[in-house]
Amino acid sequence: MATKKLANELGLIRKRSRPSSENNEKKRCGQHFSYLIVIDFESTCWGDKNNYGQEIIEFPAVVLNTGNGKIESEFHTYVQPQEHPVLSKFCTELTGIRQAQVEAGVPLHICLSRFTRWIQMLQEENNIVLVQEKVCSNTGHPCAFVTWSDWDLGVCLQYECKRKQICKPDIFNCWIDLRATYKLFYNRKPKGLNGALQDLGITFSGREHSGLDDARNTAHLAWRMITDGCLMKVTRSLDRVSGFVMGPNAATHPSVPFRHL
Repeated sequence: MATKKLANELGLIRKRSRPSSENNEKKRCGQHFSYLIVIDFESTCWGDKNNYGQEIIEFPAVVLNTGNGKIESEFHTYVQPQEHPVLSKFCTELTGIRQAQVEAGVPLHICLSRFTRWIQMLQEENNIVLVQEKVCSNTGHPCAFVTWSDWDLGVCLQYECKRKQICKPDIFNCWIDLRATYKLFYNRKPKGLNGALQDLGITFSGREHSGLDDARNTAHLAWRMITDGCLMKVTRSLDRVSGFVMGPNAATHPSVPFRHL
């Protein structure tokens, strides 16, 4: 008899308890946000230590409907790095992004302009309202950004815009850190996005460190957490004066960017 089967019959395998479907429905209905927009950037990176600022090279976003768990819209573009335009071998091997793809992409300021127009389209078609920290709108469907850690919006985009003197849209000033939310809700530290999925019995779909695949998998994880009863709340916001992330884990020096895992 297989070891797992024998252990199961002896009651040695602990089964994760799942709330009843009725309780799941109640908790889903109690969500603050009708939609979540999951973002997961890929950036320039190197295998050795250096003081280079990281530049976004892939900008994906997916829209998760928190009422039914479906991904209803996607945004995706490759971005041209300007400071270090040639990708390192390490970066290409890690992300799978080729030099030709970033050269065919657009500069960051154009990417942000296109993303803003995409957001406006969502607002018009789905009556989505992007909220800042607290849900106070009585009209429309409240929506918030979601990232895996604070790196994407609190470090990478923030400091790249500062270096390049790009006017960053205010909509990026607050978000839900799903990694921190996961740790708090399940009371355990996840070993990366894939590790978090594995802990819940979910198989990662696609290629790790592909921005679009990571965003889709993060959305699947968020939906699972919602069905398990997790209430999604904004966890981080940016100080409009200093531009630093507020909170105990804030990164406060633009010359020391770090890669999220």
